[in-house]
Amino acid sequence: METVIRVNNTINEFAWGTLGLILLLGTGILCTFATKIFQLSHLRHWWKKTFGSIKKDGRIINDAGALSQFRAFCTALCATIGTGNIAGVSTAICVGGPGAVLWMWVAAFLGMMTKYAENVLGMFFRRRNSEGAWAGGPMYYLQDGLGSKKRCAGLGRAMAILFCIFSMLASFGIGNMAQINKITLNFKAAFFPNENSSLFLGAPTVNWMIGVVLMIVAAVIIMGGFRRLAAVSEKLIPLMSIVYIIGCAVIILLNITKIPAVFASIFKFALGPAAIAGGAAGTAVQLALNTIKNGCRRGVFSNEAGLGSSVMVHCNSSAREPVRQGMWGIAEVFLDTIVICTMTAVVVLSSGAIDLNTGLVKAGVDDATLVAKAFGNTLGRPGEWFIAIIITLFAFTTVLGWSYYGAKVVEYLMGVVCGKIYRLIFIALIVFGAVMESNLAWDISDTFNGLMMIPNLVGIVVLTPLIIKLTKNYVDRRIKGKDIEPMLSYDPDIQKDAAKAVKNGMS
Repeated sequence: METVIRVNNTINEFAWGTLGLILLLGTGILCTFATKIFQLSHLRHWWKKTFGSIKKDGRIINDAGALSQFRAFCTALCATIGTGNIAGVSTAICVGGPGAVLWMWVAAFLGMMTKYAENVLGMFFRRRNSEGAWAGGPMYYLQDGLGSKKRCAGLGRAMAILFCIFSMLASFGIGNMAQINKITLNFKAAFFPNENSSLFLGAPTVNWMIGVVLMIVAAVIIMGGFRRLAAVSEKLIPLMSIVYIIGCAVIILLNITKIPAVFASIFKFALGPAAIAGGAAGTAVQLALNTIKNGCRRGVFSNEAGLGSSVMVHCNSSAREPVRQGMWGIAEVFLDTIVICTMTAVVVLSSGAIDLNTGLVKAGVDDATLVAKAFGNTLGRPGEWFIAIIITLFAFTTVLGWSYYGAKVVEYLMGVVCGKIYRLIFIALIVFGAVMESNLAWDISDTFNGLMMIPNLVGIVVLTPLIIKLTKNYVDRRIKGKDIEPMLSYDPDIQKDAAKAVKNGMS
């Protein structure tokens, strides 16, 4: 186990070190300026075409083999909104101080356009699989986009395979065992605080029981197919998001007098608490980098911008316009990080667990249950029960979403049948997540997140000229009203069918 931890830490430092951080933020900056700061310059347009279209055409399906744009959005959020929105935020603050929140915002602002770029490329390079369903994702734009460049055919294929391998392994970490482990810890803390005396195979019996129940429920949904997963997501995601936002709003209103100090601390400690406190220069720089790294890392862990994961769901959208689905990617990051993560951060910082004068964590604070205690300090035991239930829902939907991601990358590597076998293995591993060591589960998740991020971001950087062309083509046609031929797919047959649909008003 010590060897595993040591090897994992080494790889983690490579994936999330200076190189990984530069690549992540650099790609976001590149996509932001390449699209002329689309998330701001066309704010009204993308808002109207996403949140503003839900009641009108966001649920319309114009493709018998696809999901409505709203349902694709909810299914993507199924994996995106998870424990990163709660536990990830509290961890970032405990490790990097209040200033980490500012870097989560920065990562989210840039991540809006990274996820936009992923969706645009995913939609442009998608195709039908052997069962007639849409198949898309980074592996396809790495293979056919990056691979189309001069002398890059082998490189594109190799990076596509690496992305799929890292994604499959990440699905067992971030998408399964880490989430189940967090459910178990919080559920036990809220409902079974003293149930550790009875052991089975070296782990508390209650852990095994929770794991088995979660496995059975997950099996019913996952083995019901993608459409059952999408139907559950469409009903569950809006409900649990609204309930959590209302819960946070109640805590914030009850602590309203602390809010000015909370936001002051976020900006005050954005470069590291020791830098402000007058610590040694070397320590101050190190803590500043730690603040930035943890803010960005947890931001990505929450909204998955740069990982290339959620694009595999977005590619099932009934939209024909790549940019149209790209805008749902902007909306996804906005809701996940700017709204939900910010509310979690304000709750944590107003809880009294963090010293807003020094930016340091108070003695005895456990980041794993920090949010639950913040609710509990204000609302008593019902507050802790509320968070335990919310974390269970958030984490469980993440498990459902990642079961699909893992199946799609296995499908790319080995075919549709192997994708179905993967689902069985994924379901079986749920039980082990309930009984394994918490820290190792999260550390492994971080590592494979970083590894799958690297080939995806390289592909986006190389294909930035195409992203510029697709965005300009859409803006010229849809916003400026120019009569030009739409760019909708790399495949001539799909392009022809999609162009016909767009001409008939089915975008």
